[in-house]
Amino acid sequence: MKRALAFLLVTFLTACAGQSTTAMLPSTPPPAPVTETSVPLTATLTNPPVTVTVAPTTAPPNASIFPNPSNYHWTPVISGMASPVDIQFPDDGSGRMFVIEQDGRIRIIENGQMLDPPFLDIISKVDSQGNEQGLLGLAFHPNFKQNPYVYVNYIDVNGNTVIARFTVNGNIADPNSEKDLLHVQQPFSNHNGGQMVFGPDGYLYMGLGDGGSQGDPHGNGQNKNVLLGKILRIDVNHGDPYSIPANNPFANGGGRPEIWAYGLRNPWRFSFDIPTGSLYIGDVGQDTWEEVDVVPANAGGLNFGWNYYEGMHPYAGQPPAGMNFTFPVTEYSHTVGGCAIIGGHVYRGAMTEWQGVYFYGDECSGKIWGLIRSNNGWQSQLLYETGANITTFGQDPSGEIYFADRRGTIYRLTK
Repeated sequence: MKRALAFLLVTFLTACAGQSTTAMLPSTPPPAPVTETSVPLTATLTNPPVTVTVAPTTAPPNASIFPNPSNYHWTPVISGMASPVDIQFPDDGSGRMFVIEQDGRIRIIENGQMLDPPFLDIISKVDSQGNEQGLLGLAFHPNFKQNPYVYVNYIDVNGNTVIARFTVNGNIADPNSEKDLLHVQQPFSNHNGGQMVFGPDGYLYMGLGDGGSQGDPHGNGQNKNVLLGKILRIDVNHGDPYSIPANNPFANGGGRPEIWAYGLRNPWRFSFDIPTGSLYIGDVGQDTWEEVDVVPANAGGLNFGWNYYEGMHPYAGQPPAGMNFTFPVTEYSHTVGGCAIIGGHVYRGAMTEWQGVYFYGDECSGKIWGLIRSNNGWQSQLLYETGANITTFGQDPSGEIYFADRRGTIYRLTK
């Protein structure tokens, strides 16, 4: 069963690229690109202004040049996992690593060993047979010691997205403690997104793809009345099951109040750089272009342009006059890079020469790039050709960087 699942995942990734093969979780070529529009979160917006600009960001400290990558290595941490698709660490001082296996389990890695039983097993609730379906995302409550809750994103047996909370006791999340926060109907089996992360503001951010198929046939990316093709932001500490932050872009009307950013095709992985507050998004492209979007601290309401644009390139239709888009800070084509971008993290660990470098990769090619912002603007450089089927990156509380190979191994960047 596990071998069959791994095979489906690899196929699914290639298929997303618009070819006859299959592609991985993020799905690369079927749907379409993404673009964003930025609006200061400090303002209460009824209808965010429409303007097309590249989002300005605060330059991460210490990021001016790339180190020599040959002086560093990706060292295996654990092997033998079943299609790992997310790596998370609670900031509780335990040093535990939590890894999602796509079929519906979350495993704990402690002192280099995988613990039994699983931290959470909801295989019976999860549809993992589709290429990009399964248990897809995990986030720990920011005050995990005081509030022992975890939040997960999974595709249920009806093929729809479920965002739910579970209560934790030690090394076990009680499967009977599930509290549903949100259900989103999925029209197709691909482009489900899945990332969940708590921001520096304490709110929960969730990524949803455009609903799947190819080219966003339902126009979800630009439709502010649906949750697909968006990044959502909610307050899980107030309300039942949540409340809307007062400065969400559409909190007072003009769109669904949960929406924080839109115009995305499949924001499979995104992360905050805590020192700067900037959000880095890896948005999986359609047929040709993969992109990295960067959102400045305290900005919301950005439109990343999908499906009018794939990366910086026109894709479908003519946008109405006066619309504003936020274009990616970097992109790469399938001819040189692969098929599906995997967003990563800004390095903030002990190897000072890497400080401020954003790592991102591609699932099909196994390439890993670095991205920095210097006086000459944004610069991206190919760093490693791993040969892995990269599904996700992870970052521990000390700022060190990891990635997962769908074939079952977790790696860490070391000197």
